[in-house]
Amino acid sequence: MRKKTAAGRSCGGFFQEKRKQERQENKVNILLAAVNAKYIHSNLAVYSMRAYAKAQGIRTDLEEFTINQQKDEILKKLYEKQPQVLCFSCYIWNISFVKDLIRDLKQVLPQTEIWAGGPEVSYDAEKFLDEMPQVSGVMCGEGEETFLELAEYYINRQKEKKELSEIRGIVYRQEKKIYRNPLREILDMDRLVFPYEDMSLFRNKIIYYESSRGCPFSCSYCLSSIDKKLRFRSLNLVKKELQFFLDQKVSQVKFVDRTFNCRKEHAAEIWQYLKEHDNGITNFHFEIAADLLTEEEIALLNTMRPGAVQLEIGVQSTNPATIREIRRKTSFDRIREQTEKIKAGNNIHQHMDLIAGLPFEGYDSFRKSFCDVYALKPQQLQLGFLKVLKGSYMHEMAEEYGCLYKASEPYEVLETRWLDYGEICRLKGVEDMVEVYYNSGQFSRTMEAVEELFEDAFSMYEALARFYERKGYEGLSHSRIRRYEILREFLEERQEADREYYDQLMVYDLYARENLKTRPVWAPDTGKYKQKIREFYAGEAQEPRFLKNYRGYQAKQLEKMTHLEIFDWKVREGDRKRACCALLFDYSRRNPLTKDAEVYEVEL
Repeated sequence: MRKKTAAGRSCGGFFQEKRKQERQENKVNILLAAVNAKYIHSNLAVYSMRAYAKAQGIRTDLEEFTINQQKDEILKKLYEKQPQVLCFSCYIWNISFVKDLIRDLKQVLPQTEIWAGGPEVSYDAEKFLDEMPQVSGVMCGEGEETFLELAEYYINRQKEKKELSEIRGIVYRQEKKIYRNPLREILDMDRLVFPYEDMSLFRNKIIYYESSRGCPFSCSYCLSSIDKKLRFRSLNLVKKELQFFLDQKVSQVKFVDRTFNCRKEHAAEIWQYLKEHDNGITNFHFEIAADLLTEEEIALLNTMRPGAVQLEIGVQSTNPATIREIRRKTSFDRIREQTEKIKAGNNIHQHMDLIAGLPFEGYDSFRKSFCDVYALKPQQLQLGFLKVLKGSYMHEMAEEYGCLYKASEPYEVLETRWLDYGEICRLKGVEDMVEVYYNSGQFSRTMEAVEELFEDAFSMYEALARFYERKGYEGLSHSRIRRYEILREFLEERQEADREYYDQLMVYDLYARENLKTRPVWAPDTGKYKQKIREFYAGEAQEPRFLKNYRGYQAKQLEKMTHLEIFDWKVREGDRKRACCALLFDYSRRNPLTKDAEVYEVEL
């Protein structure tokens, strides 16, 4: 048996002594732990539970990590905390990671009571406890009241005779048997405690907020369809809490409401408040049903500051048979009509979602769905793949649909009666290309022109994905410039492509986003315009016509801070009219939706 070093004994002894002291003082060290998908994310659930318990006089600790951290690093941090009760928040993206942590933690903290909660363990808690003998129990459903009572149980169990059997909403292990208690009644949203205080803890992170729980719809692939108990937080509380974010000037707040605008009065009043109290900085993200938008709501949204609001719209499919089968009550014609009206305001970022692998959606059907949504030109088009979640109607129907899916999370579709695995792989390639060449917003003018070479947009991304695969480029990390070089290689194989024209579009797209230090090798030589460019900047330094934001700077400084490019085509207008033009890129002014620099056409 290996002996402990003196340092090891000293370290372990320190933490054990700390725990012993807490017991003597009748304190219980309770720790909430979250493992997020990315650093920029935060876990609203654990913050809400901590705030709810704190309001009742129970203080708990909280730690957030990410799945990108080393497990040993997290293990050490949790060991140093020496929790007597440790509660993990479990989701589809972290469950395997959390299970591994729990197995290791129980070895080094054998006396710690470990609990789990969240959607990934709530549905089949008994099975989870069978697989994980290290876990004492599972909190099912809403956690605030359940966690409060569980914390009270551990704090007072030496003095009071309260039993775990009295706590609703838990499945727990006792004397090697597993017991399930009755479910807890849903919580009045007004009883929730606002979880945010010190915003320095959330610097460079997305802030999540909820003004409602539940969902009015019954989409077969979604767990929200199980709980139909839709309820809202009072608007006076919501406004007060939103004002806190506005006063703190946070960069973005994401509402986690499943369908934010399902109650017209609730949505309209919040949007009106945000318009009237806009701080010019904070962006608010909402997941909505576009077909439910009223003319009054659209008119209100169209008056808001550009970039103040972004809308996520789940289209999922435009195939009527698919929409019926997944229990959605929507019309794509209505979605198209309403999103075009929103787009006309030129001030709202629209993010649209499609799901591959749904029933009755084959490869050609998905192509049509893609083209239908792509034609609306949202700022983001998310091409996702069906996840067959335990507890959903889709999970029940998997065999009938011939739906094969991954055995472990995220339980992503592999094949259906309508879509084989090879076609899924082809769609994965299209997804990658859309993410790089569309959703990045870095190739917008170029891709719009390249699309003219193909039957439709889907065919373009499909061909580009095949090119990446054939050349061995897929799966590799490429720089931004390299992505342009690959696109140029791709166009070389198309005889109808006017290479010089596309090269200039790429130059435009590059400089629209960034004042490059190194000029791309395919950019035309502008040496013959050097003197003209100097004269332009000298004139702007003396009496600015375009660069009024730069008053006080010298000509050479202006030339470094902005960019003046000479083009042989009217690339700004997006047509193939050949005519020399000079375009000035002003990086102090950017389009809040596209992030592109303001561009002026100037006379040299």
